[in-house]
Amino acid sequence: MRGMGLARWVMAIAVALLLTACASQAPAPDVPGSTRTETVRHRDLAYGTDPRHRLDVYAPAGASGAPIILMVHGGSWVAGDKTAVVDNKVAHYLPAGFVVASTNYRFSPQVDPLAQADDVAAALAYVQKHAADWGGDPNRIVLMGHSAGGHLVSLVTADPAYRERAGASPWLGTVSLDGAAFDVTRIMAAPHLDLYDPVFAGKPDLQRAASPTLVIAGTPPPVLLICAPNGGIPEVCPQAEGFAEVVRAHGSTATVVSVDLGHGDVDTRLGLPGELTTQVDGFLRSLGLSI
Repeated sequence: MRGMGLARWVMAIAVALLLTACASQAPAPDVPGSTRTETVRHRDLAYGTDPRHRLDVYAPAGASGAPIILMVHGGSWVAGDKTAVVDNKVAHYLPAGFVVASTNYRFSPQVDPLAQADDVAAALAYVQKHAADWGGDPNRIVLMGHSAGGHLVSLVTADPAYRERAGASPWLGTVSLDGAAFDVTRIMAAPHLDLYDPVFAGKPDLQRAASPTLVIAGTPPPVLLICAPNGGIPEVCPQAEGFAEVVRAHGSTATVVSVDLGHGDVDTRLGLPGELTTQVDGFLRSLGLSI
């Protein structure tokens, strides 16, 4: 909680990143299904001018008109990388005919989460513009993010100004994987994990502007909110329920699914057999995608 201290928070982030790297150190393989799927990789595509404005694309060889998942990594807004946890997603979704893209964004304190959400929207616009280059369909894109990435995709989903500034078109739906920061003002007003403080402490205007629950406007696309109540972020499921309520009030659909997994597992295990993958695949089917 608040007494954890910055040093322990930094150590926790470092350990989490090390474990993620160890789990995903090999490049995404050509993935076998009922027939072998050849993976075509496009590395470090620049969607902007900053060195962090880079994304990777994994596509089935010969793809045409394929739906696309655009993944946004976590890391408490200060760390993480697009390559960390794509393997299981690529192994599951490419044989099903999907293209998987994974994007980086700038970190705090260089920029705040509002600028990070602009980065995500810019990556989305780039993917839409170039989808056909990889055999993808620009009209069938799903935004997905884990932890801080789940917050950022939800912020872009809630406030259409991000999409409009980037020149992006609407997309099919959004998946947040154990992202808790839907009402940052509420989190910061109560005992909370230290990870929020370097980004949000003492900044009430930023707390409100970065809260998807508070800035939602228009009718957002459908959302799926996966939460892990035992994953180490106590507020994750109540925060998800609060965001789902306002999404429904704005004329869209929102589903909250609780899973018995660790916080990192909600990301790394997506694509492996189990309830998590079943729920995400069911959401994709509800958007009209075959999986």
